[in-house]
Amino acid sequence: MEERVVFQSSGLQMAGFVHLPNDMKAGERRPAFLVLHGFGSNKMSSNCINPCRMLAQWGYAAMRFDFRGCGESEGEKSRVICLEQVEDVKNAVSYLATRRDIDGTRIAAVGSSFGAAVAVYAGGVDERLAAIISSGGWGDGETKFRRQHASPEAWARFARMMEDGRRAKADGRTLMVPRFDIVPIPPHLRQNLASNSIMEFPFDTVESMYEFRANEVVGRIAPRPLLLLHSSNDSVTPTEQSIRLFEHARQPTDLHLFAETDHFMFSDENPRVVAVIRAWLDKYFPARA
Repeated sequence: MEERVVFQSSGLQMAGFVHLPNDMKAGERRPAFLVLHGFGSNKMSSNCINPCRMLAQWGYAAMRFDFRGCGESEGEKSRVICLEQVEDVKNAVSYLATRRDIDGTRIAAVGSSFGAAVAVYAGGVDERLAAIISSGGWGDGETKFRRQHASPEAWARFARMMEDGRRAKADGRTLMVPRFDIVPIPPHLRQNLASNSIMEFPFDTVESMYEFRANEVVGRIAPRPLLLLHSSNDSVTPTEQSIRLFEHARQPTDLHLFAETDHFMFSDENPRVVAVIRAWLDKYFPARA
């Protein structure tokens, strides 16, 4: 069952879908997951739809929604600011907690890539989130960018773009930056991008990512559980980003690296990934308490 929903975040209308288990009974409340999309993506990505349907099959409610400026949500289009997305997560929690079919004390978040970084950060600053799952996430924007633009030539280009963006901002202008100049994605993986993904962003987006440090708050998630998933050879987000998150986290935190997947592991519906998530949920956040 999928229900189209809207909720408010900082005066903006957010668009989403709530997935409910088929065996829901009248008056019943279920634990819920927020499923967060990646960089400039939207709620129609397979990295959102597949986890929502999987979680509903396992007995959870799940909500996928467009962050502000993305998809069908209100907000300045293409303006993607990390801390504003954290605020959207907080307001999504508040919305779910008002629903009669949701157990407001058992709301968790799962995110992919950019959405994973936002999920971890939100978990660190909002104690209402009962559990966090991060897939291909990152904890330090600057070191992430340095690994994504690893060669001296690539880093020089990125550094020049940063200088140009800051100069334009000081002059009251906005530099627009192509998507793959910010986050390179190998051509063979680009088919995983959701339809209508944003392909150009204002420099403010780049700056917000560069300064975003989930590593500084991930330790606050404990004693709530955290699951970190990453490809052991990620072509988009460096694998060491999840390793550093694990090092900054406190227990209970699990880290799993998968050799046979790449960055878009929820799109692959990899059996090992699914099995790890299911076993972790059964232990730390079961559908039926």
